[in-house]
Amino acid sequence: MDEVFIMRGGKALRGEVVIGGAKNAALGIVAGALLTEDRVTIENLPDVRDVNVMLEALKEIGADVQRIDAHTVAIEAKNLHIHSIDDEYIRKIRASYYFIGALLGKYHEATVPLPGGCAIGQRPIDQHLKGFRALGTKAEIENGYLVAKAEDGLIGSHIYLDVVSVGATINIMLAAALAEGLTIVENVAKEPHIVDVANFLNSMGANIRGAGTDTIRIKGVRRLHGTTYAVIPDQIEAGTFMCAAAITRGDVLVKNVIPKHMESISAKLLEMGNTIIEYDESIRVIGKLEQQSTDVKTLPYPGFPTDMQPQISATLALAKGNAVVTESIFENRFKYVDELTRMGATIKVEGNVSVIEGQKSLSGASVNALDLRAGAALVLAGLAAQGITVVHDIGYIQRGYEHFEEKLQGLGADICLAENEKDQKKFRLQVV
Repeated sequence: MDEVFIMRGGKALRGEVVIGGAKNAALGIVAGALLTEDRVTIENLPDVRDVNVMLEALKEIGADVQRIDAHTVAIEAKNLHIHSIDDEYIRKIRASYYFIGALLGKYHEATVPLPGGCAIGQRPIDQHLKGFRALGTKAEIENGYLVAKAEDGLIGSHIYLDVVSVGATINIMLAAALAEGLTIVENVAKEPHIVDVANFLNSMGANIRGAGTDTIRIKGVRRLHGTTYAVIPDQIEAGTFMCAAAITRGDVLVKNVIPKHMESISAKLLEMGNTIIEYDESIRVIGKLEQQSTDVKTLPYPGFPTDMQPQISATLALAKGNAVVTESIFENRFKYVDELTRMGATIKVEGNVSVIEGQKSLSGASVNALDLRAGAALVLAGLAAQGITVVHDIGYIQRGYEHFEEKLQGLGADICLAENEKDQKKFRLQVV
């Protein structure tokens, strides 16, 4: 039997929770550590599966990776014996493509498996290829691999991204940091983790300006040096716990956050009637007993993040009135709807739009986590539902949330990680 989360809902979450480092920033930063021969120490690194897979892949190609503690890693990439990655685990995560930009930047060649990750829709890499080719690289897809080579080295260029792409923006920064001359990239992503990766590279001696705006300018340097750098807090983990407070009508202080990064999420929870109190590095969410529906549309940052759409949808399932949720980033992000419906939610989906008719209550059920954020949304629904909920396929959730059940337990949730039927029965007896 696979591991499951089992929980009894109906308890308002109360207390404090500390948010870890941003997974999406950490993945780009770990890959970026390849760009120097010197020692790179990364702090506030989330101890989640995606990041650990990246670290294992670094070891496979010869990097020295030392775990200083659960959230600090030292990487030395001076003895790489191979410029291609063929690891069964690396295929399973989306961010495998960041190795291409890093290896291209340092060695002018790379062979990496095409990315996996959650099945939430197309994640085309055409913008990555466009960027690499503009820098003078021959980049092709061959037998499930992205094979890239710049025989004459990387040369700075002017690149306009046809669509805003977080992955392509980070990959181009990684590749261009050591390229010859100036690279100007327009229509780039502006997410907080874009800025964090740029700041990390600059701390190594890169010359990157404009991250967080529509245009990034990268002036290539000859070499990068070692650094010690702390990853920013995870915007999506923070948003998930904010929704957890709201959906359970609780009172939670979410610590180690950058409130500005949370503005789009805070705005929607406020519209629903919840109380949001911002401090310098924390946000308190007090869930209102009767919440109002509101409409949500996902957009690139600073708009509402697609990675928070399932969690806010679960919260809206218990709000008064009808909500319209428009998903403008990924076409398969509503796969969790059937699972929520099993719990009593009333949601109709047509194309990239869902209409959520708020209910007074949800009921526990056995449901499947179909991707990372969908899994988190089902846990939130289970915490608010009446009765017992069992969430299967939690490996997806563990890809992006560190000690999720333990942090929820710290807020008073009746939830546990069950490895077998015996664990489930024991939990059911304890909470009856």
